Amino acid sequence: MTEKLFKKVMVANRGEITIRIFRACYDLDIRTVAIYSKEDTMSLFRTKADEAYLIGEKKSPLGAYLAIDEIIPLAKRRGVEAIHPGYGFLAENPAFAKACEDAGIKFIGPPSSVLAKMGDKLEAKKIAVSCGVPIVPGSTEPLGGADEALQKAEEFGFPVILKAAAGGGGRGMRL
Repeated sequence: MTEKLFKKVMVANRGEITIRIFRACYDLDIRTVAIYSKEDTMSLFRTKADEAYLIGEKKSPLGAYLAIDEIIPLAKRRGVEAIHPGYGFLAENPAFAKACEDAGIKFIGPPSSVLAKMGDKLEAKKIAVSCGVPIVPGSTEPLGGADEALQKAEEFGFPVILKAAAGGGGRGMRL
């Protein structure tokens, strides 16, 4: 059998995705660490980890899972070698990936520099074009207003999706 990449992995997330990651770790004989908000004290994912720690006691349920200032020190104290962000929450946050890197903890995902570039959708599109990746028609520059948006829509054809340059999860998209 090959040597394990990690002995202990934290999942900085909750719910179903956390259980899936724990199962994969279990299959690889890797110990798991869960973090949970006080609202998730009775949640199933918490019981599936080898270790589970309450975070963000004075924060909102969402705020607890975004508490980089609590997650990284906890991971260091508990001997975590890698953190898997799951999806959502901190998964595409370059500051979180950088905090992991700076703490000597492997971020299971792209490097912080890549997350920073891909987080700006206009920059990401420019990079894709420069690499010869086929893209849908659209602008690689910010639109100046409604008149310019209408002009571009007529140029590219309908339907049109407007997307914020930053953000994730499709929340900035409008049809």
